[in-house]
Amino acid sequence: MSQMLALVIVVLILLIGDWVAVRTKAWVPSIFISAVLFLIGYWTFFPKEIVSVAGIPPVVATMLMYLLITNMGTLLSLKELKEQWKTIVIALSGILGIIALLFGIGTFIYGFETIVVAIPPLVGGVVSALIMSEGAKEAGLASLSVFAIVIYVMQGFAGYPLTSIMLKKEGKRLLTQYRQGDMAVKGQPEAAAEVSASVESAKPELKLFKRLPDKYNTEYFKFFRLALVAFLAYLVSTLLAPIVSISPFVLCLLFGIIAKSIGFLEKQVLQKANAFGFALMGLMLFVFDGLKQATPSMMLEIIYPLVGTIVIGVIGMYIFSFIAGKILKVSKEMAFAVSLTALYGFPADYIITNEVIKSLTNDEKEKEMLTSRMLPPMLVGGFITVTIVSVLLAGIFVKFL
Repeated sequence: MSQMLALVIVVLILLIGDWVAVRTKAWVPSIFISAVLFLIGYWTFFPKEIVSVAGIPPVVATMLMYLLITNMGTLLSLKELKEQWKTIVIALSGILGIIALLFGIGTFIYGFETIVVAIPPLVGGVVSALIMSEGAKEAGLASLSVFAIVIYVMQGFAGYPLTSIMLKKEGKRLLTQYRQGDMAVKGQPEAAAEVSASVESAKPELKLFKRLPDKYNTEYFKFFRLALVAFLAYLVSTLLAPIVSISPFVLCLLFGIIAKSIGFLEKQVLQKANAFGFALMGLMLFVFDGLKQATPSMMLEIIYPLVGTIVIGVIGMYIFSFIAGKILKVSKEMAFAVSLTALYGFPADYIITNEVIKSLTNDEKEKEMLTSRMLPPMLVGGFITVTIVSVLLAGIFVKFL
C-alpha cells in the first residue's frame, strides 16, 4: 500500500467518525466509530503498519504528544490547578472502586492472576499495559500477557459512549443554570479553554516578549518556545529519575501551565501556530494503531474475562465516584465522567469533551462557560489516572505474578 493511499484511508476513517458525532450530536463519539472502523480494517485488508506507512511512526507520535500536552497546559492556570483538588480525589476514588470490586468479586470469578493483570491496564495507558504484559510473559502466563494488551485496547469501547452521555447530561444542567442567570463564566477569560482560536479576540499576553515586534512572533518562534518547554519537562523528568519516577508528560502539563503564567507561552500556542489539527490527527492515529494487536482469535479467547472485568470495574468506578462526588458536592455525572478518563486518558478526554460542548450550543459565550467548567477536570482526571496512578499500580501489581 502506498503512503498516500494509506493516508487517505486513515483520514477518511477519522472523518467518518467526526460526521457520525456531528449527526448524533455527540451521543456516539467520533473516537468510538473510528476505533470500530480501524478494528474492522485490521481484521480485513489493512496492513498492520498502516499508520506508520501513512506517515505517523511511533517517534513522530511521541513528539506530537509532547507538544500537545504542553499546549494543553496553556489552557489552565496555576489557580485552576489548585482548584482541581476535588477532581484528583474523585479520580482516585474511581480507581479505588475498580480495585475494590475486582478484588472483591472478580477474583472469585476469573482468578487472582487475571485480576492482577487486568487492573493496571484498565485504569491506565500503554505503559502500564506493557509492564503487565511483560510480567505475565516472564511468569509463563502467555494468554494473560495478551490479555493485558487487549484490555488496554478495548476499554475505550466502554469509556467513550459512557463519557459522552455523562458529559451531555452535565452540560445540559450547566446550560440551564447559566441561562437562568445562576452562573457566570468562570474566570473570564482566564479559565476558558475554547478550542477554536478564532473565538479569542484578546491579544495574547507574552510578558517576557512584550517588546518583541509581532512580525517576529512567527510560527517557528511559537514552535521553538513550545518545544523548549517540552524539552525542559523531559530533562527534569530524566534528572529526577534516580530519585523519583515522574512521567515527562505529567511535567509537560505542569510546565505548560507555568510557561503560560509567566508569559513565555501564549494561550493555545499550537492553535496559533496553525498546527493543532494536524498534531491531534497524528496522535489519534497512533492511538488507533494499538488496535492492530487485537486479532479475532485473540478476542474470542479472552472475551469472557475481558467483558467481565470491564463491567465490574466500571460499576465499582461509578459507586465510589458517586460517593466521593456526593461528599465533595460534585454532580454524579461530572464525577463519573472524571473517573471514566481512566479508561482512555488524553487525547480522548479532550476530544470527547469538545464534541459534547459543540453539540450542546452554538453560542460562543455558552461554549466558553461549558469549556471552563468541564474541560479542566477532564484533563486533570485523565493525567492523574492514566499517566500517574496506573504506572504506580503496574509497578506494584507485577510483583504479584
